[in-house]
Amino acid sequence: MDPTLLAWLRAQLGPTTDEQDLTVRYARLGRAREVAAEVLSERRAALLAEPLRMTVDGVVTIDQTNNLTGVERQIAALADLVAPDDPAVGEASADLVTAPLLPARRTR
Repeated sequence: MDPTLLAWLRAQLGPTTDEQDLTVRYARLGRAREVAAEVLSERRAALLAEPLRMTVDGVVTIDQTNNLTGVERQIAALADLVAPDDPAVGEASADLVTAPLLPARRTR
């Protein structure tokens, strides 16, 4: 993976994110924005899998709702960010179209 892509992903996901995991995801998904979205979606799902708020009277209160809100904001903000591997505005995409070749005249 390109160091520029890795730096961008670490800026979005935090410096402790595993580089090997990011590389594998990038090879599978092909775009840095998709990698960031997948990691953030997994983090959101992990927060939702556990109780968001837990209180032990007089001892401790744990509240994860602000963390969930922050992750959801990060996911929404991905649409506005420019990733290093995004095509430039007006740049043609690299779609490949194939067509069968047929002879111009019939052969006998």
